[in-house]
Amino acid sequence: MIHATFSGRLVMLGFGSIGQGVLPLILRHIAIPRENIAIVTAEERGREVAAEYGITFTVEPVTRDNLRDVLVPRLKKGDFLLNLSVDVSSVELMKLCQELDVLYLDTVVEPWAGGYTDPSLTPSQRSNYAMREEAIALREYAKGGPTSITAHGANPGLVSHFVKQALLDIARDTGAPIASPPPASNRAAWARIAQDLGVKVIHIAERDTQVANRPKKPGEFVNTWSVDGFVGEGCQPAELGWGTHETALPADGHRHGFGCDAAIYLMRPGASTRVRTWTPLEGPFHGFLITHNESISLADYYTVRDEQGKAVYRPTAHYAYHPCDDAVLSVHELAGKNWQMQPEKRLMTDEIVRGMDELGVLLMGHGKGAYWYGSRLTIEEARRLVPHNNATSLQVTVAVLAGVIWAIENPRRGVVESDEIDHDRALEICRPYLGEVVGVYSDWTPLQDRGGLFPEDLDTSDPWQFKNIRVV
Repeated sequence: MIHATFSGRLVMLGFGSIGQGVLPLILRHIAIPRENIAIVTAEERGREVAAEYGITFTVEPVTRDNLRDVLVPRLKKGDFLLNLSVDVSSVELMKLCQELDVLYLDTVVEPWAGGYTDPSLTPSQRSNYAMREEAIALREYAKGGPTSITAHGANPGLVSHFVKQALLDIARDTGAPIASPPPASNRAAWARIAQDLGVKVIHIAERDTQVANRPKKPGEFVNTWSVDGFVGEGCQPAELGWGTHETALPADGHRHGFGCDAAIYLMRPGASTRVRTWTPLEGPFHGFLITHNESISLADYYTVRDEQGKAVYRPTAHYAYHPCDDAVLSVHELAGKNWQMQPEKRLMTDEIVRGMDELGVLLMGHGKGAYWYGSRLTIEEARRLVPHNNATSLQVTVAVLAGVIWAIENPRRGVVESDEIDHDRALEICRPYLGEVVGVYSDWTPLQDRGGLFPEDLDTSDPWQFKNIRVV
């Protein structure tokens, strides 16, 4: 199905695993002449894929100094800049697109090179919270301008649409069906739905079970998606949206002191912080509390405030991620080297022989306990559906496709976050590529089977307190 027609130029900045995986989807579902697509990237990787589809491929790393020289000649009014790069400032790219009247999408708010780990910055300053605040500060400047979608991949991105569908499912199943769901632009109405249902916690609960026929070797970081991206965010402080039901700030928890105040950070890397969570196939497991934009944007979006502006309802929200087993070994080795990257890195692609990515949202604390809604996509189905993808990348690339289409269909929305995009339209585009999309209720809580071997400091009066969820 052709979902959209685009007559302008599409410049893809960056062509790693996500760029290579989304290109066949764009050509399949958007009517655009191939000669109107151009790839600008920092390395040779992917040249053969671009050649396979007859797409112009240029190796030219974008820096602070040459950003305008590289991009301005390639973009004119009505074009699209699809940013899938690393180490290039998303905010500076959005500013340029507003100036040139060009559509824009990225999958993460990216800083300039070194921004994730710059020791001259405080943990708060190099957090996703700070980067998001800088991005959404452009809203007023961009009002009525070309659509710039920030942070729309699988997560952040697709998971925000999962949350809305999960809320509608819970409302239906608890006897409070919502006949006419509000538009995504009506954040107050959606926040009231979550409040009325009693949702206390939202996990992005993900378990990647993909296995390769080449085991990780010492000195190598292995992952099913961007190694640089995973290490960068894993070395940032652990961040989570902080719910109004929480009774005590963690001992190493800090507020930022600026911005929306919807989130806190812990004084430790996300890749060394673990939490208890649950998915239908895996059951209970420990995941890494990796910082992600959606941890903050979801908490902010679903905040209800009183007349004085005080937050009276907000869910706790964060990522709970168990990557593939070789990536877990890679993180363990990375931590042992005091967060200094291994000399070799490998993106798992053709060598994957089995497994799936079980990616969804786990909404907890409502009348039916816990509800997981999401995608279960196997490597076999991912390969059958779209070339140049694995199970993890396809969940990202189809969400990128949906964001690009939505921007083409809604070209004058200014700066937009994933939570402000129509979830039903995004899921309509994504669902054929997500494998088995399911919703499953559970009676699991983070108190289950606790304290058997050793006494633990638990809050048994409220299982959904963060102190019960965190692994210490």
